[in-house]
Amino acid sequence: MRGIVLGLLLGVGLFCIWWSAWVPGDTATPRGSRPGLGDRLRDDLVQAGYEGMGPRSLLAACTIAFCLVFVTVLAGTGVAPIAVCFAAMAGYAPLALVRMRARRRRAVMRDLWPDAVDNIASAVRAGLALPEALTQLGSRGPEELRPAFVAFGQDYRATGRFHECLDRLKERLSDPVGDRLVESLRIAREVGGSDLGRLLRTLSTFLREDARTRAELETRQGWTVNAARLAVGAPWLVLALMATRGESVQAYATATGTAVLAFGAVISVAAYRIMLHIGRLPEDERVLR
Repeated sequence: MRGIVLGLLLGVGLFCIWWSAWVPGDTATPRGSRPGLGDRLRDDLVQAGYEGMGPRSLLAACTIAFCLVFVTVLAGTGVAPIAVCFAAMAGYAPLALVRMRARRRRAVMRDLWPDAVDNIASAVRAGLALPEALTQLGSRGPEELRPAFVAFGQDYRATGRFHECLDRLKERLSDPVGDRLVESLRIAREVGGSDLGRLLRTLSTFLREDARTRAELETRQGWTVNAARLAVGAPWLVLALMATRGESVQAYATATGTAVLAFGAVISVAAYRIMLHIGRLPEDERVLR
């Protein structure tokens, strides 16, 4: 009997050691500190203007596009490797469209945020409280930012809870600059002080300088990126033209042809990603989400 009890205690002790070694490792990193793929896709959708679409809907659109193009190309050419290549491009197209629109909208917002910050600073100097200073951006702020601040004003009038309304505003904006502004206003609301106007003016100056510098770099970088895209897309455009004649692509139905297509696809994707990685400008991350 004593041996059974000792064995159970030993087993429980070993289980506790295993539990302490593995379970904290799964929960030590907060979810907000390292956003996952779903969080990044959700941010891209909001920044692109597709607030009503979720990550699952986007992935479903990619899957549908892949299947439709695969069936269409396979029916037209009868060559499965070619169908897979063009279906993969079509499957990536919705995601690429969302990211392209998100980049363009971020560039537009980058130019609008300094004016919004100046507007808030002017309202604070005029004696308005922070909720009213944010609410008036719904009618006097930049056009692209007005819907989010109109919704903030409606939330604040309905609940009167400033911090919760700020959290909803961050979700609607999904913008790194918006996160910094919201957290600055939250701290100012909590601790008070007379440095809010100076903080807002400093933030506005920094945002204008950053936008000016980034615009110059993107202009110089644009021709390189466009040339790289043309170099990557040209071979596949030639393949698409060849696919209009069935006898010209039958060689790709063999194992050797499949290997050539796979090697070309890997080289194209790798070269394009390396070019983007080398020439990519640093993007603001939502560290204050």
